[in-house]
Order: sequence, then structure tokens, then C-alpha cells
Amino acid sequence: MVSEVDRSDLPNEFVSDSDTGTTNVGTSAFPGRVPGMLKFIYAVGSAAEVIISVAFNSFNFFFYTNIMGVPGTLAGLAITIALIFDAVTDPLVGSLSDRWRSKWGRRHPFMFAAPIPVMLCLFFIYSPPESFDSFELFLWLTVLTVVMRSAMTLYHVPHLALGAELSADFTERTRVMSINTLLGAFGGISMGFIAYSFFFSATPEYPNGLLNASAYPVLAISAALSGGAVMVLTTVFTMSVIPRLPRPPADLPRFSLSEFLLDCKSAIANRNYLMLLIGYLLLSATLGTRETIGLHMNTYFWELLPEQIRYFLLFAVIAPVVGFVATAPLHDRFEKKPVLIACLVGLLIFTTAPIVLRILGWFPENHTSLLLPLLILFSTVTACFGVMLLISAMSALADIADEQELSTYRRQEGIFYAARSFFAKATSGLGHLLAGIAIDVIDFPVSAEPGTVDADKVFNLGLVDGPIAVIPGAIAVFFYLKYNLTRSRHTEIQAELEARRAAAQDA
Repeated sequence: MVSEVDRSDLPNEFVSDSDTGTTNVGTSAFPGRVPGMLKFIYAVGSAAEVIISVAFNSFNFFFYTNIMGVPGTLAGLAITIALIFDAVTDPLVGSLSDRWRSKWGRRHPFMFAAPIPVMLCLFFIYSPPESFDSFELFLWLTVLTVVMRSAMTLYHVPHLALGAELSADFTERTRVMSINTLLGAFGGISMGFIAYSFFFSATPEYPNGLLNASAYPVLAISAALSGGAVMVLTTVFTMSVIPRLPRPPADLPRFSLSEFLLDCKSAIANRNYLMLLIGYLLLSATLGTRETIGLHMNTYFWELLPEQIRYFLLFAVIAPVVGFVATAPLHDRFEKKPVLIACLVGLLIFTTAPIVLRILGWFPENHTSLLLPLLILFSTVTACFGVMLLISAMSALADIADEQELSTYRRQEGIFYAARSFFAKATSGLGHLLAGIAIDVIDFPVSAEPGTVDADKVFNLGLVDGPIAVIPGAIAVFFYLKYNLTRSRHTEIQAELEARRAAAQDA
């Protein structure tokens, strides 16, 4: 039996008159609206993952290839090897947390285990021994990335699953994921803006601060401390809702290898889940390549300085606000499927447009007054579509969890949201590998000053970032078209689940 949790210290706004102190084996903590303070406390936690991701994903490829001199293929391979481990650890933690029984609930024990190893690994990634050669640096990056991302999984997967458990309502889930995405984006944007404004600011020795090797460990310390603090605080302050959260049924078998494989097989058998899964993987290849090669593009293709690049982040604040304000009303008016597809198509068009227009000769030249404002405009619109796409996908996953329970009698938020965690890392892993190979194939120089690189190599860099990188994302549209869980069907599912629970209680 699952031990009961004392509710005496649960804030009044988290408790309804219907609370009886019995274990919750339903689908969510709240049937409809989630208290505003709880949503805020939960959503703040998303900033931790994004802060760490920005510090790692946005800078480590540039650091290892352009500062440390590691070949691009090796730098990309290091992150791809870590991705292979992610393919196991993410669903493993999801399955474990789905079945975990403790007085601290299913999710929180894992979330508490994450901060220290994540913080230490991030620091050491940007502080490699100076005596290491390229292959030793490759091993150093590989091992630390595997450990850091495995530790991050302990926090990220349970945190996402916790969000899915807060409400059973079709649109309220979108609101929860909207504020989660909003505050996560604010954390990541703040981290990036601070990095470009202070850590990579120009010095007499380094007019382009991105070439200053000593700035990277300082960035790592700042991100590790702030990200770790957010992880601890949000985990502590969401403990009060544990008594309301769904618990694993008493007859659910404990975790084992066979049960883990059964969980994975069961999840993949869900057609809607599989379609989102494949589409997200393809989109990850597009986004990851562009994210990985982004600093090379801004530095050498567009010839921007860090103090200019930071304005992308300043205006990027608009995107999560638009996503927060617009996505739930869109889901009220339209099905989630057309919103997903429209946002994906918009993202692909606006993300590649500046490079295609430059190749065609229809975009402002470098160092002209219109260049930066237009780049910021295209980047901001792209980010708006991206945020709405992410919110829609996360909300759809919560609906699929209900569909899955109806057909299998199991709640599998942990397994389902392991996919979100895995593909966030796949964005980095696939992006690093594809970008690393591309950097080596076009023989891009190491530590070159902007404006001195051969024009053909800069042109080829643009081809990789634009028309080539967008291909996997375009294929993803086909798989999103196969998603078919509608609002009316979800309402039917909720009614059938409620009837099943009522029958079980009567029995």
C-alpha cells in the first residue's frame, strides 16, 4: 500500500472541500483550473532546464571547435554519444517515476537528486585541462556530457510529468504549459543576454569576446549556480501539492527491466504518441543544427559582435509572451492539430528566409543599418511560432496520456514526457553531429577573425544553416498531419475514465 501523506501543512488554496485524505489514483490533482500560485511555482522550475541548456547548447560547440581546436566531427560525436545514453536514461527515469511510491510522491525524490551533479559537470565542461589534446578533450566532453544530461533527466522528466498531472482539463493543460514555457524562456533569455553583455563583452585583447577562452568558465559558474538554485527551490515549494497528485495503483507491479520494456512498448504502440515522437525527432535535427551553428553564423556569415547578438535575446522576450497569451485561445477555437502544423510551417519559413534572401541577393549587406533589425524581426517571428508549437505539443502529450490510460489502464506521463526531455537533448545531439560534420566538410578555419574567411566557405556555412537544415523539419509536417486526437474524442475519453473510476469505487 502507498503510505498516506500528511495534509496539515497544505496551503488552503491547494485543497478543495472534497479532499478526504485518501490516496489519489485519478488522472490529475485538479479537475479544472489549477491555482495561480501553484502554476507559477511549478513553471519557475522550467527556467532551470533552460538556463543550463542555453549555457551548454549555445556555446559548447563554438568553445570546443573554435577555441580549443577540437575537430567539428569529434565535438559533434561527443554530444551524439551522450544522446545514445539519453535514449535509455530518459524513458528509464520516466518509467521509474511513474511507479515510484514514497511519502514524497512519485516525482519529487528524483528532482532532488539532480542539482549537484548537473552544476559540477557544467563547470568542468568549460574548464578542461590545458594539457589535453583533441582526442582527450573529446573524451572529457563526452563523459561529462553523459553524466550531466543523465542527472538533468532526474529533474526534467519528473518536472514535466508533474505539470501534466496538475489538471485534467483540455485547455487548462495548455495554460499550465504556456506559463511553464513562458518562465522557462525568460530564464534562458536572461542567461543568454547576461552572457553576451558581460561574460563575452569586448576587451582590448578580444574585440570579439566570444574568442576569449577565460570567459567560458565564468559563464558556467553563473549558469550552474542559478540553474541549481531554481531546481531546488521549485522542488521544495511544490511539495505541498503532493497529496493531491495521482499515485500508482496498488496493484501496479514495481519497476523491473521487463516492466520498463513493457512501458516503452506500450507507449510506442500509441499511434498519436508515435506520430508526435517522429515529428519531434525530425524537427530536432533542424533546430539543433541551426542552434549549434548559430554562433558561427552570427560571427562569420552575418559578421555580428556579441553586443549586437544580445539584442536577439532582448527581443526574444516577445515570443514566450505571445505564446502565453495566444496559444490557449487558439486551442479554445481550433483543434490542437492545425495549430501544431501552422506553427511548424511558420517556423520553417521564417527561420530560413533571411539566408535564402541573402543567397538570392535580396537581403541587406553586412554592416548596413537594416541588417540587424531585419534579422531580429525574422528571429522573433520564428521564436513566436516555435513557442506556440512547443506549448501545443506538450499539451497534446497530456491528452495522449489520458488516451493511453483508457486503453492500457496505466498512467504514463513519465514515459511520455521522457520524449520531450529526450528530444530537447536530441536537438543538441543531432545538431552537434550534423553541424560538426558540416564544419569539417567545408573546412571552416579555427579562431579566424570575422571578415577574413574565404567567401565560398562562408557561403557554404549559410547553405548548411538555411536550405539544408530545414529539410528534416519539412518532413516532420507529414507526421504531424497523422495526429488525430480531437477535442470531442478527448471529452469522451475523460468521461469513460471517470465512469471507470466511479464503477471501481462502487465495487
